[in-house]
Amino acid sequence: MQATKAGIFLLCLLPFVLLVWDTFTGNLGANPVETITRRTGIWGLRFLLITLSVTPLRRLSGWNRLIRFRRMFGLFAFFYASLHFLTYLVFDQFFSLAGIWDDIAKRPYITAGFTGYVLLFPLAVTSTRRLIKWLGGKRWQQLHRLVYVIAIIGVVHFFWLVKADIRRPFNYALLLGLLLAYRIGAKYLGAGLKSRQKSLLR
Repeated sequence: MQATKAGIFLLCLLPFVLLVWDTFTGNLGANPVETITRRTGIWGLRFLLITLSVTPLRRLSGWNRLIRFRRMFGLFAFFYASLHFLTYLVFDQFFSLAGIWDDIAKRPYITAGFTGYVLLFPLAVTSTRRLIKWLGGKRWQQLHRLVYVIAIIGVVHFFWLVKADIRRPFNYALLLGLLLAYRIGAKYLGAGLKSRQKSLLR
């Protein structure tokens, strides 16, 4: 299991390694900052969707050990989202808080992206066993349901960013829609089954 976990960790890190490689070999194109921003943002969104896919895949495949990788995927979502934000902070705004605030106020896709990142931060911070225990299972679960809101914001951020060619964000929106539909369906079907079981036991 440890070998599997290490292998998946390295696969999750691969986009970052390739980005570093392309940076040092000059393969980022005519606008390196835009390329870094785009690639880190896309991988942040991808890992959010991968994280949300764990429960459906586990239930459909029966591979319960898959749940052990969900926290790793979530932390990698935060890692790439942080790189995305830092690229914007350092290379776009040069640490100008006034410029960032102006962008947040005037550009909707920046507003959405910043909101999503702020909401993602507490989820990453509370991913340790100690904080899970401190919060309590129920409160922790309630907090981490924000991941669905964050994923929706991430897709909206992508839509508003591209403006014209919406094929790629549409694909992410479609996948997210399926994941949300599965969760809603599983919740209500599960509630219905429990209700029937209680009726039979009476």
